[in-house]
Parts: sequence; structure tokens; C-alpha cells
Amino acid sequence: MIEEQLETINRQLRTKGYKLTPQRAATVRVLLENEKDHLSAEDVYMLLKRSNPDIGLATVYRSLELLSELHVVEKVNFGDGATRYDLRSSDQEHHHHHLICTECGTVEEIKDDWLLPMENRIAKEFGFKVLDHRLDFHGICKACKSKASDNDHKAVS
Repeated sequence: MIEEQLETINRQLRTKGYKLTPQRAATVRVLLENEKDHLSAEDVYMLLKRSNPDIGLATVYRSLELLSELHVVEKVNFGDGATRYDLRSSDQEHHHHHLICTECGTVEEIKDDWLLPMENRIAKEFGFKVLDHRLDFHGICKACKSKASDNDHKAVS
């Protein structure tokens, strides 16, 4: 599965005049292997350093920046001050959305594009062609709500 995704990204880069260098491939592989973690550049670097001790942080930053410019990855910020990198799905026109827990910091992805009807309405009413969109919901996850509820019950007893 990862090899297929790497090949898809390689094709994307080639059509835009770039190569999937060994450093870029290693960077993408780390992102693919840790997709749910929404890694920062430093996180990617630390994971890469284990298998590629010669790779530098500047190389990782350059790779991520290029991949972002080419829309292979998306820069995301979940309000914690760190820029994180999220792979864009090649089978979806737009970036996926996130549920971000303000208590524990977990991030859950919403893969469905719920904003397509709104995009169509925007196009119709304003003559505006939406190229992309992002939607992040900030709130309290089910686990944290459950913990808070348990603590409320204990405090009452």
C-alpha cells in the first residue's frame, strides 16, 4: 500500500517537473507510516534520523516545503503553535477536515467532503470558483467528555 502511494506521489512530482529524490521519498514514507499523527518537521526529522543518520533538518524542511507547494502535503496548524504536515489524498478533490480536542489534543479526521453543497451554492450565487477549503472543528472529544462526566459524578458522591 505504501509503495503504491509513493508511486502515485512520484507521478505527481514528475508531471510538475520534479523527481522523488531519496530524501523526499524517505520524508513521504515517514508521513505515510505516521499519517494519523500529523507530524511536525521536527517529528519527521527525528523519525528519519533513525534510518537516515546523514539527513539534515534543513533537507527535511526543504522537502516538506516543496511537497506543500506541489499540494502533496498540506500544512496544518491545530492551535498548538506547531506547523504539521498532512498528506493530501489523491482520490479527493479537497483536503479532509479535522475534529480537534481542546482538552487532550487528539485529532480525528473526517474524510467525507461535507462542504461540496456549499461550494456549489457559492459558485452559483457569487460566481466564485472554490479551489480548496479546510474545516477544523475545535471541541471536546468523546473520551474527554466521558472523563469529565465521571469526575462530576465522583465529586457529587
